[in-house]
Amino acid sequence: MRRMRHDPSELSERKKMILKAIIEAHIELGEPVGSKYIMQRGDIKYSSATIRNEMAELEEMGYLEQPHTSAGRIPSELGYRFYVDSLIESYDLTAGEIGELQSSLAHKQAELDHILNTAMQLAASMTNYTALAVKPRVKGFTVRKYNLMTVDDYNLVLVMVISTGGVKTKNIYSEREVPQEAAEMLTGLLNKYLVGVTSADITLNIIMEMERQMGMYDFLVSPIIKTVYEVINSAGGGELMLEGVNKLLSYPEFYDMDRLQNMLTLLEDKEDLLDVISDETAEGGGDGVKVFIGSENVVKTMDNSTLIFKPIVQKGKTVGAIGIIGPTRMDYPRVIAMIDRLTAGIAEIMGGAAALPPSLKGKDGSEEE
Repeated sequence: MRRMRHDPSELSERKKMILKAIIEAHIELGEPVGSKYIMQRGDIKYSSATIRNEMAELEEMGYLEQPHTSAGRIPSELGYRFYVDSLIESYDLTAGEIGELQSSLAHKQAELDHILNTAMQLAASMTNYTALAVKPRVKGFTVRKYNLMTVDDYNLVLVMVISTGGVKTKNIYSEREVPQEAAEMLTGLLNKYLVGVTSADITLNIIMEMERQMGMYDFLVSPIIKTVYEVINSAGGGELMLEGVNKLLSYPEFYDMDRLQNMLTLLEDKEDLLDVISDETAEGGGDGVKVFIGSENVVKTMDNSTLIFKPIVQKGKTVGAIGIIGPTRMDYPRVIAMIDRLTAGIAEIMGGAAALPPSLKGKDGSEEE
């Protein structure tokens, strides 16, 4: 991920105040912001000339941009990054917002798919941005135990206990008769050669050795190996769900048809986004809110967009993530607070959170009712 660097010490408190006011005004209005508007806000007690000078210096430093001559300024990616890292104030969700989140999550069964879907719908409706829910790709997915059983002379069931603790079963049909002893023999070979290995580790030499040891029943090896490949790759493939894609049309940043089409193609394909979020939520990636602004996004299509998401961690393991996609002109404090609350609520329901994050506790430090 590419991140623009800045030195917070290079900005005076006055510059920080003016930059913050410009960014928040631009988020609200969606238009370039001038010195007169900032002066009229009432909370900045400087003359229009002083504000103009500071805006010009902020532009020279790369924190602001001027889209047109004699127009006001808009934040640059560097400006947004500085805002998120250094100027953003914690957003307190209203009692109504908290109540809606809690009641909606509580009424769902403690099944990850249902909870993620509910949280995603809430995120989209309450922020008016496109929301996503992710079950990340599982790296190094393997099978811990195999059992091949005969149903009749031509039908078998392959049972696989996977490394994540679940069980996968596959029905397999053979055009040639398969006796019980052949199924037992292949079960032994599967557990000897394919336990704890990824699909990439299943080499041609292993397959040929299994066929050699199966003798007259070597015809079983190929379809079984194919099934194992499919299960390992699909079970570790992850899933990305989206809600509110049409909300992109609410923002002028996506009025350009080429940009919109590229974004819709990205969201329809999903693979690039799934890769990014899976990589960022992998072990060692941290469990805090992650913010990618404009060109910080690995996916070039999102160079005028912001991606915000947070992993859901249960017993030290990332089981999912909830996120938001929208324009770089985003209501960062509210979106980050919403994502924090949702992921904390999901972790609580699933029994994976020891406590809520500090930002989600009451003023006295206790958990909010």
